[in-house]
Amino acid sequence: MALNLMEHYLVLTDDIDATRAFYIDILGLEDGLRPPLEFPGYWLYLKGTPVLHIAEWETYTAHSNRLGIPVTTRGEGTGAFDHIAFNGTEPADMIARLEAGSIPFERNDVPHAKLVQLFLNDPNGIKIELNFAT
Repeated sequence: MALNLMEHYLVLTDDIDATRAFYIDILGLEDGLRPPLEFPGYWLYLKGTPVLHIAEWETYTAHSNRLGIPVTTRGEGTGAFDHIAFNGTEPADMIARLEAGSIPFERNDVPHAKLVQLFLNDPNGIKIELNFAT
């Protein structure tokens, strides 16, 4: 059995609305269909694929505990998980969007790979890598 693709990642947060706004307003994901679940949250889409699920910490934890599903414990940053990466186009447009949103970022140019990388954190301290071919 082989894997086909990465489907989504889940961000647990105390502020689902601020997290949603960051990923929509800054990174350009789109709000999309989310089935009725027993905890508040959002599903955000990239080109029709639900790549990011957002859930509220306490209600998600209570729901998962009822089902016997382990839940990640809170920690600083992302623990053993270092970052999530997106591929994009138009790095100058993204830089302008980050600057307009007062989002701090680090830029790394990789000339041999013809790549511009931007590194930033979401409102929950999750490191995001944005890769742009030049």
